[in-house]
Amino acid sequence: MSRLYQDPHRALQDRFQSRPMADRIEQIALKTEIGPDEKAFIESRDFFFLTTVDGQGRPTVSYKGGAPGFVRAIDDTHLTFPSYDGNGMYLSMGNITANPHVGFLFIDFERPCRLRVQGLAEVSDAPEQLATYKEAELVVRVKVTELWMNCPRYIHRYERLKTSRYVPQVDAETPVCEWKRIDGIQDVLRPKELEQVAASGGTIAIEEWMGRVVTGDEKA
Repeated sequence: MSRLYQDPHRALQDRFQSRPMADRIEQIALKTEIGPDEKAFIESRDFFFLTTVDGQGRPTVSYKGGAPGFVRAIDDTHLTFPSYDGNGMYLSMGNITANPHVGFLFIDFERPCRLRVQGLAEVSDAPEQLATYKEAELVVRVKVTELWMNCPRYIHRYERLKTSRYVPQVDAETPVCEWKRIDGIQDVLRPKELEQVAASGGTIAIEEWMGRVVTGDEKA
């Protein structure tokens, strides 16, 4: 019995005569435990893409960025990663609370390589968990159910230029997110954020922030 394929996948495999190849890929590539190579690759990444599904079955994909090692393989079947301050929507974290099934895509664009991970996630705000990541609001623990390496075909080569200044660093203060300085949203900010805006120089117009976005200004 396949861990990856269901009737719709099989129908397409049969239509395009790829069932034997699909079975062979699952046979040789699929793993249920994190090995040394997978651990090293995961913990070297400074971003990943996370798929979650809400209570109505609607999926969303989020980009998650941090310093290398912010996703940790704590043993051969579990990963953890932090949830940092965002836009206040909590789509990924809310989805996990409603539906624990998650998918990860880890990619190296400079040396094309990618790893897929599937698992069951839970969200924690336990103090001992939060203490393991600077500025984490929540920590996600994932029980890995399947993982496999994908071939690098179709991955475009990109060069990494610079770390986002918003990534929490142990030896530096993280600046306030610039869009939270927009004058039209001050009435919905939390007290701590209002203090941060005041300390960073006050409000800005939305046109100024959008100008930074479209020009690629790192202060956007």
